[in-house]
Amino acid sequence: MAAEEVTFMGYWRPDGRAGTRNHVLVLPLSPAVSTTATRVEAQVPGTVSVELHQDVGPDLPGWKLAVRTLRGWVDHPNVYGTVLLALSANDPVVEAVVRDLPPSVRWEVVSFDAAHGRRGAELRAAEVARAWVQAAQKMEREPIAVRHLLLATECGGSDACSGLSANPSLGYASDLLIQHGGTSILAETTELIGAEGILADRATTPEVAAAIWQTVAHAEHAAMRMGVDFRGGQPAPGNIAGGITTIEEKSLGCVHKGGTSAVVEVVDYAERPRRQGLVVMDTPGHDVMQFVGMAAAGAQVIVFTTGRGTPTGAAIVPVIKVSTRTELKRQLPELIDFDAGPVIDGYLTVEQVGEALWRKIRSVASGELTAAERWRHREFGIFPGWEDE
Repeated sequence: MAAEEVTFMGYWRPDGRAGTRNHVLVLPLSPAVSTTATRVEAQVPGTVSVELHQDVGPDLPGWKLAVRTLRGWVDHPNVYGTVLLALSANDPVVEAVVRDLPPSVRWEVVSFDAAHGRRGAELRAAEVARAWVQAAQKMEREPIAVRHLLLATECGGSDACSGLSANPSLGYASDLLIQHGGTSILAETTELIGAEGILADRATTPEVAAAIWQTVAHAEHAAMRMGVDFRGGQPAPGNIAGGITTIEEKSLGCVHKGGTSAVVEVVDYAERPRRQGLVVMDTPGHDVMQFVGMAAAGAQVIVFTTGRGTPTGAAIVPVIKVSTRTELKRQLPELIDFDAGPVIDGYLTVEQVGEALWRKIRSVASGELTAAERWRHREFGIFPGWEDE
């Protein structure tokens, strides 16, 4: 590794990717086994689990996205191994998720039918998870070039300061990552409405520009077919209380998270980027579903800017909460990891705060725990797709 390369301390994976965490994941494949996943986590320190609240099946809406999302969580660089819990080993979702997983991915299906019931499945899952935790704890972090980082950017509970402090600071940090060879995801399709032209002008090719216009228009038209008018229904009441007046104002603040880098690619929900640089991902405006989809795409760190405070996290990916104002940091010190308020107060520039946030990202990538991790915020929901899909 060249001496001038900027690094973080992470875990190498056999496929050449790098993890910022080394989790053993207990992943339920149906709502009926979610409680068992939670019980296994409670029994085996060092594991993480989620609760799946939506049925997944080939005849249900969102099947393709659900399978891609679940596969992305199993095949994630932050995951050492995954115990997949199912009612039956013959469930179509089991076959779809594990089909063609790379040989380097460590997984085992534990089903209620094969284990002769819930108790047997719980015991077997705990046995597998415990052995993997012990093996994972023997791994040591190594210096890894930041070009191996995939950063996911998010904003929620935005206020009038979001587009002035936290989002531009995150955009500056995102640009620094990209300058060092890394990749950054800009999502929230419904919050790009009114600012899509800015991103299209920064596209590397006409095809990428066209994909930006098409993706935003598709989301808006799908919403209108369901009777939702984003241009009339946004900003949300919380945004209005925070001082945002129009959806265009909200969107113009949102795109600041992407910095000034060129847009190299547009990807679908939970789809892994293929190019290095700034990538636009098609996601809804729902924070939890965005976290889950960006994690499924392989993001190892998420930065979440907020002007109102949102206690949301992701089980396998550290989420850095950035406040737009110092007052919010003082109000919610247990939820906020980083304060961009000095930009508003006028004694630090966006560049200075962005540089500090860039250091924070590398520190978290190297193992520093975030507030969402300490409080075990692990919300989970899969985007079923737009209404016409």
